[in-house]
Amino acid sequence: MIFLKKAILPKGFKANGITCGLKKSGKPDLGLIYSQFPAKASAKFTTNSIPAAPVIVSKKHLKTGKLFQAIIANSGNANAFTGKQGVRDAENTAALVAAQLGIKKQSVLVNSTGIIGKKLNTAKIKLAITLLVKGLSDNGMPKMSKAIMTTDTFAKEFTAKFKSGKSLVTICGIAKGAGMIAPNMATMLVFIATDANITQRALNKALSRAVEPSFNCITVDGCMSTNDSVELLANGASLNLLIDKGKGFNDFSEALNKICLELAKAVVRDGEGATKFITIKVKNAKTEYEAKYLALAIANSNLFKTAVFGENPNFGRIVSAVGASGVGVRQQDIKIKASSLKKKEITVEVSVNRGKSSAVVYTSDLTYKYVKINAEYN
Repeated sequence: MIFLKKAILPKGFKANGITCGLKKSGKPDLGLIYSQFPAKASAKFTTNSIPAAPVIVSKKHLKTGKLFQAIIANSGNANAFTGKQGVRDAENTAALVAAQLGIKKQSVLVNSTGIIGKKLNTAKIKLAITLLVKGLSDNGMPKMSKAIMTTDTFAKEFTAKFKSGKSLVTICGIAKGAGMIAPNMATMLVFIATDANITQRALNKALSRAVEPSFNCITVDGCMSTNDSVELLANGASLNLLIDKGKGFNDFSEALNKICLELAKAVVRDGEGATKFITIKVKNAKTEYEAKYLALAIANSNLFKTAVFGENPNFGRIVSAVGASGVGVRQQDIKIKASSLKKKEITVEVSVNRGKSSAVVYTSDLTYKYVKINAEYN
């Protein structure tokens, strides 16, 4: 497998990102990924009980359609908590894209990120759609990744390539996310394109496998968004033998896992105001679920996160988080190991002597800058 820290679109895909005026800053805020060939799609969405309008619309399209050709996303406005009008705006956005591309509205997945509770200015999107489509190119994924950024400080882009028989399969993923990051899923948008020829069953299975140890194992502030989406399109343009089981599936799954994990880690590294990247490993739990639950209890402890920021080895805060979790870990069974808090990348290992299961989660420290960013965000 070849792994690259940049966005290289697979065969049959084009992308673009432009400024349409949704952001006051004048930075790029509208992006598009287009597959020239109808593609299979698989997706995971926020578990928030008040999902944003684009999540509602994309779910509907996935339920009623079988093949997809476009992913449209705007930043600067989440189109969340906007009622029936918000849903109509998301549907209109899909229709605008479809009309310009000459495809069905139901083959478009819609995404938004930004301020919650404000009506989406679809007039600005409508004026920009022609330019957005006209600028689609084989090298446009970096523009798309910049167009979906909000408080992000850097673009998150990765590409994996692997041989499938005589064909070279490419998987390219981009993400946005820096704040409101909590598992199931982290608050983010993730778009993945592949030219793999793969069955729907295998595509769904591979995405579920990839999301669990990556996007469902990161947290910056324990806050869940309304817009979280991971969307994957597979258009089969590499003309590889159909992937379903065996080595072909394992190779595809391995590459997708790598893409998702590196994107997830990049989101944590870009955590709002973060100065430390923290890996928390819980060992010897009864079940994997219990291990992950304990690891997240530590990762979401503000006392622990501020101690790491201050480079203060007050590990009583870890013990307190474990005890407060309700799992029932005995004091004498807790063993803690940690790397130097003066480093930028820190590993904390906690053993609880309850079984043989383990889990890993990723988080960041909590800083003055995090408070400043979110106090001023509007």
